[in-house]
Amino acid sequence: MAFRLDEIVPWGRSFEEYRRMFALSAKDLTGRILGCADGPASFNSALTKRGGKIVSVDPLYRFSREEIRNRIDQVFETVLGETRKNAHEFVWKTIPSVRALGRMRREAMDDFLDDYPEGLEEERYIDASLPELPFREKEFDLALCSHYLFLYSPHLSLDFHLCSIRELCRVARDVRIFPLLELGAVPSPHLESVKDTLSDEGYQIVIEPVSYEFQRGGNQMIRIAMMAEK
Repeated sequence: MAFRLDEIVPWGRSFEEYRRMFALSAKDLTGRILGCADGPASFNSALTKRGGKIVSVDPLYRFSREEIRNRIDQVFETVLGETRKNAHEFVWKTIPSVRALGRMRREAMDDFLDDYPEGLEEERYIDASLPELPFREKEFDLALCSHYLFLYSPHLSLDFHLCSIRELCRVARDVRIFPLLELGAVPSPHLESVKDTLSDEGYQIVIEPVSYEFQRGGNQMIRIAMMAEK
């Protein structure tokens, strides 16, 4: 099935959110990083300005800046309206209100859009998606997957999760996924099976608390690597 822009909801997070979601240290940020399913996040733009080495992958990147901008404009108020309706699912602390959330998201996505044409030319934004990635083995020091695996568990099967995580581990030495909840702020039903299956296959699995929590209860990431890499 073709990937259609009118079927997705672009929603971008900031550099600071990435830093806290994935407990990124100063040393982490000096390595070669893969951002998987980054969408219109500003992490790539901000890290590049800081001298970092990063590649983001998402099927969104087959579309032009104007196409992405138009789609953001189409869905922006709808997403904020749904957030208001489900406000009890979120922690209004660092982000104090829906209005503040809108400002933060719009700023992050505007930063992405400003950087996008140059990033395409520099091959920092690549049209690709799990479970198959166009990279060499261990091409990256760190792979980050934000708000895709586990979050969309009702739509992505356990087998898809396993294949995707194995692929991330193929191309990166350290894999981190956040959050571990699905939409509705409930635990992903795939998490325990992912942990058990990959542990049996020789992967090291660690659940770590992080300093970021917006989705209520979503304050943990999973780190995965092959035993031999640790």
